[in-house]
Amino acid sequence: MTSLMTNPGAGPAARAGRREWTALGVLMLPLLLVSMDISVLYFAIPSIAADLRPGATEQLWILDMYGFVLAGLLITMGALGDRVGRRRLLLGGAALFGLASVAAAYAHSPGTLIAARALLGVAGACLMPSTLALIRTLFHDPAQRAKAVTLWTAVMASGISFGPVVSGALLEHFWWGSVFLLNLPAMALLLVLGPLLLPESKGAGGGRFDLVSALLSLAALLPLIHGIKELAKDGWAPVPALGVTGGLVLVLVFVRRQARLVHPMVDLGLVRTRAYGGSVLVNLLAMVATVGFAVFLTQYLQSVLGQSPFEAALWSLVPTGGVLVAAPVAAVLARRVDRAYVMGGGFLAAAGGFAWLAGVDRATPLWVVLVGGGVYAAGLVSAMTLANELALGAAPPERAGSAAAVLESGQELGGALGMAVLGSVGAAVYSAAMPSSAPAAARETLGGALGFPGPVLDVARSAFVEAMGGAAVAASLLMLVAAAVSVASLRGVRG
Repeated sequence: MTSLMTNPGAGPAARAGRREWTALGVLMLPLLLVSMDISVLYFAIPSIAADLRPGATEQLWILDMYGFVLAGLLITMGALGDRVGRRRLLLGGAALFGLASVAAAYAHSPGTLIAARALLGVAGACLMPSTLALIRTLFHDPAQRAKAVTLWTAVMASGISFGPVVSGALLEHFWWGSVFLLNLPAMALLLVLGPLLLPESKGAGGGRFDLVSALLSLAALLPLIHGIKELAKDGWAPVPALGVTGGLVLVLVFVRRQARLVHPMVDLGLVRTRAYGGSVLVNLLAMVATVGFAVFLTQYLQSVLGQSPFEAALWSLVPTGGVLVAAPVAAVLARRVDRAYVMGGGFLAAAGGFAWLAGVDRATPLWVVLVGGGVYAAGLVSAMTLANELALGAAPPERAGSAAAVLESGQELGGALGMAVLGSVGAAVYSAAMPSSAPAAARETLGGALGFPGPVLDVARSAFVEAMGGAAVAASLLMLVAAAVSVASLRGVRG
């Protein structure tokens, strides 16, 4: 049937038709690739290091530059899309993503590759909030929008998991630049089909774009997220601690400026509502557990069980099977039961999955670990899907871009906090479990113990499993808090 979505006057319950669902499929292409690019270099780094010979700092920036720029520009690009048009920003981001992918694939120096990764981050920041905001435009019917957001969340989560697998498969047959050239066909398809299927949408009367606020948001988020990740990786140090402090100060300056503006980049009134603000908060808590524990699970598969990186990436896909079933079921339940209880149930399931993993030891079969991973992943993604849908429904259509960007920025911040909080818990348990007679490098990390095969490495692997259990306990407790927050803040709330 012909959709009424292009005609707002047709009523708020107008249902999307085949055109809108086809458009949604087109939107999933850039979303999948943007999320994959976060993790696609995990296997390519050894080949890049052999070819370009980057220094240790350059290698870190090759890995991290994309994520940092993406996180820092999400709010800016979400607000820009509300003003210039989300489809226009999406297509511009797709073109830039394709050009930057070519530049990255054929980079002949570490500096060139770092610059290309930065451009990919800029393009990704154009694409991500636009995809979610356009869902708000395409699907006005709440039930249909719930299905669309379920798909968006599943694709987003799957892309991060698929990144290492796809890069590993490509590197079996091609050079490292092929992991970037994979982006080109999808971006070309988006540039062709986007103008035909996607309606243009933007806010009315949003005022001029506030460049000062854009610079403030970038200056606040970049040092904040970078500092948190550095503290999680290397422990306390003055420079990252100063970055976190400076970032928090600039966040306060940014918030004060938004409160005074007639047309703010971030609608603080929307953030203070239970439907939107509560959803952003529980999403952040979910990402703390998701990203924070993923580091332990990946290292467990490789450094404890001895799997190759590609084998570990394949096994890590197994828990996503539960996600593909649980997320749609949760969306159906939310139409019959208060979504706050369904979200709370999802977080309780995640807490149970983490608690299951807290009992893992060296003798535990792999299938037991994968079941626990599947349970917590299914619970988390189910809750996050409902939170995303509620937040998107609570945002007025003219603010959909900035609302999506704030939601995604909260997820990025949650990921950085997860690495810091759960990483600190795991590090403390690991250090306490290692004997004082072990070499200093082995007492610090399992990676440091890999250079001491034999009894030292065996003890370190046992200590790491204990550390993973400690992180699982912390994640389980955090999910109990998230369940309580969901019920307390979102009960009875409708988007």
